[in-house]
Amino acid sequence: MTEAVPSAAQPLPTAVVIVAAGSGTRLGYGMPKALVPLAGAPLLLHSLRGAAGAGLARQVCVAVPPGDTELTELCRTFAEELGDAGPEITVVPGGATRADSVRAALAALTPGTRHVLVHDAARPLTPPEVFHRVAEALGRGAAAVIPAMPVVDTIKSTAPTEGEASAIAAEVVTGTAVREQLRAVQTPQGFDAATLLRAHEVAAAWEPEQAAAITDDAMLVESLGTPVYLVPGDLQAFKVTTPMDLHFAETILAAGS
Repeated sequence: MTEAVPSAAQPLPTAVVIVAAGSGTRLGYGMPKALVPLAGAPLLLHSLRGAAGAGLARQVCVAVPPGDTELTELCRTFAEELGDAGPEITVVPGGATRADSVRAALAALTPGTRHVLVHDAARPLTPPEVFHRVAEALGRGAAAVIPAMPVVDTIKSTAPTEGEASAIAAEVVTGTAVREQLRAVQTPQGFDAATLLRAHEVAAAWEPEQAAAITDDAMLVESLGTPVYLVPGDLQAFKVTTPMDLHFAETILAAGS
């Protein structure tokens, strides 16, 4: 069931989907990750402010955990605070996987939506400039575009050890990636709406193991053979996953106050 929180729509045929259905077990708060407080406000509220404040969307669709009431009420209150100046805020129950949650949000988008920016609620400090870079690339004709940052660590592939070697360590290095060719991907990821919908329709028929390996929407679009372009991300668009990430986010907000 879809619950729409009414407010005035903006003319741009762009929607932002915010995925907020994660459990957040690694943060250790015993609540959905999107409800975890950051500087006195839930992570989702920070992400809503960022998505609406970028000024690109006529609709923001939030996928929340099934059966949720608190995040839904947060979205309703936020929409009321925006009034006629803000985008339409829509809330949908998410699914068992991230892809299921995005799929549910896509089904609730306003007809005529041309571009979709898929954003993680767990990236609460993403600057508006990142939203604009993604949207501008879509406007120049990209069907898929993602923000990304160069990788600074050396990345190695590994495999489990076997036989006598397992007494030494659990894993062994099998190769070293070329760091200059690697990028750490962020959100919002932008797509032509029809392309993203087609990618999700195809993925809905995949076997569970194949579907579970999908970690972002760009991977789905890649499976169609569609080029995925990159624009610069931002250091502040990091994902809050651990208590250390949350502390880092608190420090950034305190420094800017």
